[in-house]
Amino acid sequence: EATCSLAESCKAEEFAKFKAQHPEALVVAYVNTTVGVKALTDICCTSSNALQVVESIPSETPIIFAPDKNLGSYIQKVTGRKNMIMWNGACHVHEKFSKEGILALKKEYPAAKVVVHPECRGEVADLADYCGSTAGILAYCGTSESDTFIVVTEPGILAEMEKKYPQKRFIPAPSVEGKACNECEYMKMITLDSIIACLENEAPEIEIEEEIRQKAERSIEAMVAVK
Repeated sequence: EATCSLAESCKAEEFAKFKAQHPEALVVAYVNTTVGVKALTDICCTSSNALQVVESIPSETPIIFAPDKNLGSYIQKVTGRKNMIMWNGACHVHEKFSKEGILALKKEYPAAKVVVHPECRGEVADLADYCGSTAGILAYCGTSESDTFIVVTEPGILAEMEKKYPQKRFIPAPSVEGKACNECEYMKMITLDSIIACLENEAPEIEIEEEIRQKAERSIEAMVAVK
């Protein structure tokens, strides 16, 4: 049951039909996708290397970017690339961050820097002092002269930030529902006990059709090959 809202927003059967409507396009898919979607993908990406992956594709080649429309739109804005076709998917955590709530925090902490994942809506990403992957955010907070940061992503990163930079302050951005943090309900379903049980019992087991496995593997290998 510990699924992913982003992966669930892109079903393989529906995506296959969408892909067929754009036969000239290469498919770039975020790693938060099912194996079925990866089998339909030419090259996977992460939030860390999405820009690098897109820039590795000839500028004249159309791209289908899936499933995260927000990450795709951010990459399109950075590259200025016009021939990107977005699948209409999103992460429920990043969709719910409140622009108004972040602006209110900026008034309360005027010296704070806003760090944002590019999976957020455009109007939220536009507020960022730094927009990037988790690794990029961690690095930025370490090199920034600021000692206070408004963190616009799943709050699980806060523990790592506080551990790495105990002298700095990290404030979780509010959701549109007014919550002080915006947690992924699915990630919270995964407990240490369940991981131990999985390792000890080698269950539950997931079987993948070999043809699907091979096609999905190629999309990941293509990503690893990008220099």
